Amino acid sequence: MTDVSLRRIAGLALPALAVLAAEPVYLLVDTAVVGHLGRTALASLAIGGGVLAVAAWIGNVLAFGTTSRSARLFGADRRAEAVAEGVQASWLALAAGLILVVAAQFGAGELATAMAGPGEVADGAATWLRIASLGAPGILLALAGNGWMRGVQDTRRPVRFVLGANLLSAVLCPLLVYPLGMGLAGSAVANVIAQCVSGALFVRALVVEGVPLAPHPARLLAQLTLSRDLIIRGLAFQVCFLSAAAVTARFGAAALAAHQIALQLWMFCAFALDALAIAAQSLVGADLGAGRAEEARRTAARITRIGAGCGVVLAAFIAVGAWWLPGLFTTDRAVLDQTMVAWPWFVAMELVAGVVFALDGVLIGAGDVAYMRNLTIAAALGGFLPAIWVTYALDLGLGGIWAGLTLFILIRLVTLVARLVSGRWAVVGAVR
Repeated sequence: MTDVSLRRIAGLALPALAVLAAEPVYLLVDTAVVGHLGRTALASLAIGGGVLAVAAWIGNVLAFGTTSRSARLFGADRRAEAVAEGVQASWLALAAGLILVVAAQFGAGELATAMAGPGEVADGAATWLRIASLGAPGILLALAGNGWMRGVQDTRRPVRFVLGANLLSAVLCPLLVYPLGMGLAGSAVANVIAQCVSGALFVRALVVEGVPLAPHPARLLAQLTLSRDLIIRGLAFQVCFLSAAAVTARFGAAALAAHQIALQLWMFCAFALDALAIAAQSLVGADLGAGRAEEARRTAARITRIGAGCGVVLAAFIAVGAWWLPGLFTTDRAVLDQTMVAWPWFVAMELVAGVVFALDGVLIGAGDVAYMRNLTIAAALGGFLPAIWVTYALDLGLGGIWAGLTLFILIRLVTLVARLVSGRWAVVGAVR
């Protein structure tokens, strides 16, 4: 047997990159626009955006779980059933999105104050969050749609849907913030418009497939069972990132604004590397669904090598970008100085992040989610969270926060490579 071709990998990864990059590019535009309102507004966006990221996390859980199940069914030549997984994921997405909207309307103020402390930063964050949360159902529906489309290796429609919606929002954001005088709230309104348009397009795609659209209790339960481990895994991520924002807020608005800039750039790199993870999910899931365990192992090894190379390229770009990238987001000297505190850690992480994200895709595509859950909890409880709270206790500043994030990535690297080498993830069958 031969390794999966680079053309096949690129055919899945490049469209996925366009889809995945659209959201972080919009968030970078948003950060740049808000950054020129001042450090307080940017700090408010850091808090509000960090909380809203919970919606994206839930959506990614649905997307990854749906991709895994859909890819196995697609590999077993059961396309209609693969699409039906998307229907059930969309029902779950809609329910979760509406719950998030209600929670944000009632709890945004208390949550923002708990994270940032009372004052202008918390007030701005609460206002932004109440508005932006209205787009949560759209966020989740779009990610659920991405999940089943990746599973059936439909790579073109998601690109059109996501790029179109985010381009609209990127145009609206500066117009609403500045000429129309909405300030920080204008950023939230632009966000809502993009997410609602994107979610509607993915729902329409399900309708035209002609599959039954009613909820199916057995499939919903199966998706919830798979999602349980991914939710616990994702919860570990969210606790870490929200804790990091809360601790950074104690070091002042300049540190929190710098954290927002560095974190959004890091998230952009993460989503770029996730394009390989998406290719891995589709290809590995299809191979295992068709009973081709050896081909799945070959695919995993090749995508891991490609991921390693991509991580090195991104690290080089970020290292060179230290001279000009932060200046795109702010002219505040205190914020720029704080950004440079995080930058060396940012570069170091990218050197290994390509392998980490590629292996995430391999194991999720294989349905090896219990292992993913356990290793993420171990990395969070044994690395990231202790480092964050030691940083707070010893007043280590933003450097301590980013050192903790680097430790988190390194623990995951070691445990993921160990799992790949063991081969215990390569279980064949249409559904694991």
